Amino acid sequence: MTQSIIDTSPLFELKAEIHISATPLEVYSVVSDLPRSAEWSPECRGGTWVSGEPSTVGAVFRGENLRSEDVVAWAPLVRGVWHTECRITAAEPGRTFQWMMLTHAREDQESIWGFDMAPAEDGSVLTHHFRMGRATAGIHKIVADLDEDDRKRFVADWTAKLEQDLDATLKRIKDVIEKR
Repeated sequence: MTQSIIDTSPLFELKAEIHISATPLEVYSVVSDLPRSAEWSPECRGGTWVSGEPSTVGAVFRGENLRSEDVVAWAPLVRGVWHTECRITAAEPGRTFQWMMLTHAREDQESIWGFDMAPAEDGSVLTHHFRMGRATAGIHKIVADLDEDDRKRFVADWTAKLEQDLDATLKRIKDVIEKR
């Protein structure tokens, strides 16, 4: 049996960074407030904390997402509004805030998003990162009917989309924090 690109681990591993004119604690107070994510996320329109103390390790956040038709338009993606849940896996004020995407049954997946902050001259450096070890249930559903060439095309196109999302998110967070 031939291994598929979808069996690669990590399937995705990306990061981007930006300088922000604010302290690491000020940056943390914004990025850890997930209901505000509509202010900076390309797809998340905010949401609600559904269990645990908000913004702490173990808390679960239910996000509302919106994806347009033109995002990797050829691929069989969820379009329009859909919901996701994540569990906070790291919450260290002024240092890091991370969350793991959950299945619909609230099982862990190897899909971790996060922000790291570090002091820098005149503010902070904010790093936004994403790592997917093994493909999530959603990725498996997307590629289920694709041949291997289209799976490779999907991974390449999705990587490009994720890179754009990380950059756009950081620029929007900078604008929110610096009140542009």
